[in-house]
Amino acid sequence: MLHSLIITGFYGGILAVILLALSFKVIGLRKQHKIGIGDGDNAELAKAIRVHGNFTEYVPLSLALLAISEINGAAPWFVHAMGGLLVTCRFLHAIGLSSSTGTSWQRFAGTVGTFITLLILAVANIITIF
Repeated sequence: MLHSLIITGFYGGILAVILLALSFKVIGLRKQHKIGIGDGDNAELAKAIRVHGNFTEYVPLSLALLAISEINGAAPWFVHAMGGLLVTCRFLHAIGLSSSTGTSWQRFAGTVGTFITLLILAVANIITIF
């Protein structure tokens, strides 16, 4: 049976746009400061690289789990809830970490929300076998 990933595709598209924005930030700073590799001990570039890196560390597995849930027949409301939570939390985290290397409510909420999303998706996919 052929399954469509329309909902996951929607959230994947939004997350791709966010990733591009984070990538362009790093590229712009590299160009501005003439730093080709690494961060050249530039704090602003180091922060942008970390924001980008953190995004790329959590989004792929989250999207994979979201897609697996959708393929396995999870209710559309559930897939939308998890996709919406993921997008919101990754956006908040990027804003919070971009604004400060210290703590912020956006960074905290983004981190906790991403962990909750991953945990819920992981459990949902694990219990699907039963």
